[in-house]
Amino acid sequence: MRIGKNKNKVSTEFNMSSMTDIVFLLLIFFMLTSTMVTTNALDLVLPKAKGKTDSNKSTAVSIDEDLNFFIDKEKVNEADLENQLIALLANAENKAIILRAEKSVPHEKVVKVMDIAYRNQIKMVVAVNPK
Repeated sequence: MRIGKNKNKVSTEFNMSSMTDIVFLLLIFFMLTSTMVTTNALDLVLPKAKGKTDSNKSTAVSIDEDLNFFIDKEKVNEADLENQLIALLANAENKAIILRAEKSVPHEKVVKVMDIAYRNQIKMVVAVNPK
C-alpha cells in the first residue's frame, strides 16, 4: 500500500546551464591564449615544425642568412654575443632566450649559441615556423 509519491525517486532531468558555463569559459581561455604574437622579431624564414613558441617574455637571439647575430633587434658581433647576453640577463628573474635562426644558417652557428646558453645556465628554446 502506497500513499503519495515516492520521495526517493531519482530525477532524470539534466541541467545544461552549468555545462554551457564551463564550455564558454574554456572557449574564452583558448581564444585568449591562442593570440600570443611575437612582438620583437626580425623577419626570418624559420624551419618548419609542429608547435609554437611564446617570445613575449624572453630575450630573442636571431641569426639571419648573412650570419649576422641579433639580440632582440640590436645587431651584435659574434665575439661579443656571450658578454652582452650575460650583461642583459644578469638581473633577470627568468633567464631564458629564444633562438631564431633561419633555416639556411649552418648548425655550427646554432650550436655556438646553444653552448653559450649551456655554459651560463640560460634556458633556451629554438623557434620554428608552426606551419
